[in-house]
Amino acid sequence: MTTTRPHAAAAGRTTRGDAVRAAARAGFAARGVLYLLVGALAVRIGLTGTGEQADRGGALARIAATPFGTVLLWSLGTGLAGMAVWRLSEAVFGAAGPRGDKPHKRVLSAGRGVFYAGSAFLVLSFAVGERGSGEGSTDRQSRDVTSRLLDLPGGRWWVGAVAVGVVAAGVWIAGRAVLRKYRDRLVWGSLAPYQRRFMDVTGVAGGVGRGLVLAALGFSGVKAAVAFDPREAKGVDDVIRSFAQTPAGPWLLIVVAAGLVFFGLFSFGQAKWRDLSPSVTGSPSVPRRGRA
Repeated sequence: MTTTRPHAAAAGRTTRGDAVRAAARAGFAARGVLYLLVGALAVRIGLTGTGEQADRGGALARIAATPFGTVLLWSLGTGLAGMAVWRLSEAVFGAAGPRGDKPHKRVLSAGRGVFYAGSAFLVLSFAVGERGSGEGSTDRQSRDVTSRLLDLPGGRWWVGAVAVGVVAAGVWIAGRAVLRKYRDRLVWGSLAPYQRRFMDVTGVAGGVGRGLVLAALGFSGVKAAVAFDPREAKGVDDVIRSFAQTPAGPWLLIVVAAGLVFFGLFSFGQAKWRDLSPSVTGSPSVPRRGRA
């Protein structure tokens, strides 16, 4: 009997690991759907100057209007919950790779897990009819949060610090995309040439587009801190529309919007080709594949 227990424990870890990896892939797919819809709405704004809000609320409203909207919303919410479970498992057991168990990596994974858990909650709330939870404009939400922070002692500095952090995160995301750092997380050596080209095109364009939006969000927060005015803070919809107010005009908005569409496609590629080593679920590490 004692000889079977280690095998039973190993089998249990393998089963749990397989479940978490499946949840992660579902999460990447769900994220891809949301980015595709937000990007498509933003492209429409760039071409026509009108359209629904180009943020999570607008995407959820568009999904809800389809014949199987409720089923799709439940699927998206469940997928995002799976992403949260995977990220939180990284925080507990360590991520794949030689530095995955470093404290800052675990903290980053925990933060991502909380973010995706919140996103899943909002989508599922929208699915059960609490439309105010998931549909609220990110513009209004950004102003409300900024207003609360400004009311705190030293609020201007709190807002400024968070905003600078968001700008830095946007630049970091765009820079890593340009350097193709995403290859380290893929089974790159197992991909066919056309699959590599797909991931490079969507990874670079998508990462730069996503980074630009995030950096612009942070910049609006910096302006709010300097002016001590929460009305300067923008959400995703306002930020996307603001690209049309630059000297490049609507064309810059369309380019950024296309980047969000590419990031949605890149997320689908991650759902299929992301290297999800067993170490992310607490199982024994195995050599990672696909280094090239």
